[in-house]
Amino acid sequence: MTDSQDAYRRAGVDIDAQDAALGRIKKLVRSTKTPGVLGGVGSFGGLFRPDLAGLKEPVLVSSADGVGTKLMVAKMAGDYSTVGRDLVNHCVNDILVQGATPLFFLDYVGTGTLEPDAFAALVKGLADGCRENGCALLGGETAEMPGFYQPGDYELVGFIVGMVDRAALLDGSRVRPGDLLLALSSSGLHTNGYSLARHVFFERLELCVNDKVPGVDDDRRTLGKILLEPHRSYLSALRPLLGHPALHALAHITGGGLTDNLPRVLPAKTQAEIRVGSWRIPDLFHVLQKHGEVATEEMFRVFNMGVGMVLVVDPAGVGEILEILQQQKQSASPIGTIQTGDGGVVYDLGMVSSGEGSASSDEGSASSGEHSVNGR
Repeated sequence: MTDSQDAYRRAGVDIDAQDAALGRIKKLVRSTKTPGVLGGVGSFGGLFRPDLAGLKEPVLVSSADGVGTKLMVAKMAGDYSTVGRDLVNHCVNDILVQGATPLFFLDYVGTGTLEPDAFAALVKGLADGCRENGCALLGGETAEMPGFYQPGDYELVGFIVGMVDRAALLDGSRVRPGDLLLALSSSGLHTNGYSLARHVFFERLELCVNDKVPGVDDDRRTLGKILLEPHRSYLSALRPLLGHPALHALAHITGGGLTDNLPRVLPAKTQAEIRVGSWRIPDLFHVLQKHGEVATEEMFRVFNMGVGMVLVVDPAGVGEILEILQQQKQSASPIGTIQTGDGGVVYDLGMVSSGEGSASSDEGSASSGEHSVNGR
């Protein structure tokens, strides 16, 4: 009788190699175990018993996301060690903005041909991110699909479930005109805008991942290291603020930038007014705008522009909020206010350079004026 596993291997799927690779990651998965996890690794479904103590009306909050074409940079650099952490942190932030803390995480890894070292690096990043955020890597799916994915290609998707007491849920309903906007800095592009960034750096500027980036004041890191800088998690910094009466809303600045993400927490008949130049926009974004010939409006809709999270805060409690953030070794920049309006985001471009079209954080170098973008 013909060995069916040999036939499957000739078709491009090696079951034995998959089993060996999965065996390598069991220890990584176990390292993320939290008190709520029931059972071990390898069941058909993950089991989790949440601790409901102290919660009057517990609400589950879930989200799903992917790493996008940042994976192509990882492939070019031959470094898959960071993208798993990217994914976990992104998903953690997505439920954090509703006041939820994570319980468990699930992943999907798709590839054309499973390469054990790359796969182990991906899962190690997932496990590291889960441990750092206090959530369990409860399960996942690995799919080897030759012909659908090309050799060396990986798809990475994550699913997270967290919980919040309904009374502490952040849904934007408490946002009022006069509220202040506080920005927490990003660590770079995070996980958005990579299709445009790759076009600018690898096609227009013809750089390689091991090159330094002209115009970026960073002698320690290559382009690959800069682009693979992990997406920040804001959980540790913001956890002490969850439930604080002065915290009216949170906005995770991902795809769509400030322009599309801030309106997601705005009530009707309000708008966000942002003073461009009130925070430092990192050199990386100036280089992208200049060499990509990108309009300022588009920059603020494609990239986070150095802002990874925005807090909407009652001005009466802003001092206490800033003090708590400082205790967490987290700085925040006041970047604007909530005002009565027609929705969306209005940018005060008084500090935007008109010379080369680059968004500048240098005061006094530009024309004045406002620009309204409806992000709904």
